[in-house]
Amino acid sequence: MSVAIDVVGGKWRMHLMWVLGEGPRRFGEIRRKLDGVSEKVLTENLRHLETAGVVHREVFPEVPPRVEYSLTDLGESLRVALLPLEEWGDRHREHVAQCELDGTFAGV
Repeated sequence: MSVAIDVVGGKWRMHLMWVLGEGPRRFGEIRRKLDGVSEKVLTENLRHLETAGVVHREVFPEVPPRVEYSLTDLGESLRVALLPLEEWGDRHREHVAQCELDGTFAGV
């Protein structure tokens, strides 16, 4: 599990996996879908995922250059592995939110 957490840990990486799971996206599209992420942080996280081999960055030889990001086969297999975590969150969203309101949730 620690290998997977090293790849997708942090505030934005799992969100990036979710966005790219919808299909190839340009940088601006990703940024619009991830409200609140800065350009610098998005670039750093995309580079991390690319270095880990789960994201592919393709530069198209056009003027101006067009760059698209997509999941690799490895990234797609990781996205599928993360689906149960997403489903758990969907099932328990209200309970966790209530605990946060009550002050009984010690989340980060």
